Amino acid sequence: MLKQMPWILSGAIALLAGCVNPSPPVQNQDQLSQTEIGSVAAFSDEAYATVLRTYVNADGLVDYSTLQSNPQGLKDFVGKLAAVSPATYAAWSENEKIAFLVNAYNAITLESIVDQDPLKGSIKDIFGVWNFKRHRVMGRSLTLDMIEHEILRKDFQEPRIHAALVCAAISCPPLRQEPYTGDRLNEQLDDQVRRWLSGAHGLKIDRAENRVSISAIFKWFGEDWQNAYRTDNQFTEITENEKERAVLNFISNYVSPEDKAYLIQESYKLDYLNYDWSLNQQ
Repeated sequence: MLKQMPWILSGAIALLAGCVNPSPPVQNQDQLSQTEIGSVAAFSDEAYATVLRTYVNADGLVDYSTLQSNPQGLKDFVGKLAAVSPATYAAWSENEKIAFLVNAYNAITLESIVDQDPLKGSIKDIFGVWNFKRHRVMGRSLTLDMIEHEILRKDFQEPRIHAALVCAAISCPPLRQEPYTGDRLNEQLDDQVRRWLSGAHGLKIDRAENRVSISAIFKWFGEDWQNAYRTDNQFTEITENEKERAVLNFISNYVSPEDKAYLIQESYKLDYLNYDWSLNQQ
């Protein structure tokens, strides 16, 4: 997820767009819709929920060694991702789609780690893990980069996904002990943002040095916050960068009143935390 990724080749982009089958005749649309609604109800993330409860601790770190010795539940869930059809996905609400894709990204990342024997010290040591290795998801052959950059970031105006996507690094946001769900997505994403910013790898306010340091994720993907959090009259003395002002505006909504008051003042230096790519293992 969190890296300077190479541009995906045009052929891969075409693949992501997919070769869509011709639309069924109009008279069959209602019947298809009812069939797909039934498929929505049939999809279950319980196997993934069990994996998260069992192998992820309260700090969001993963017991990869034990998971590696008992991966069947994780593989069962990843297998179910392939069985979701494009029409089933299209029938879901926006929140259900986002939850599904975030869960898919995180589960495939976990599988990518435990498939390595011995375990790698960093996900970056796995060749092509983001932009070469393909996975079957909702009837498509997708890379992790495609899921993140060509679907989640492209199709949805939801910058909070960056607090939820976990690329198996120490500096990533913490992995939740539960899957994301459409009916609770807003609550879960808000909680994730707060957990991420309250940890050592999301936000650091050093009043003694008059310095605010934020995750490099905000630098890599700063444009994702501009639409919803753009501000032209706050943080202007801190930075001339519109993306950074939008990020600071976003962050100020998820911190304590004391920290918010400090952030909106105009007398500190803004910089970025070093990104630790070491494996997020217990």
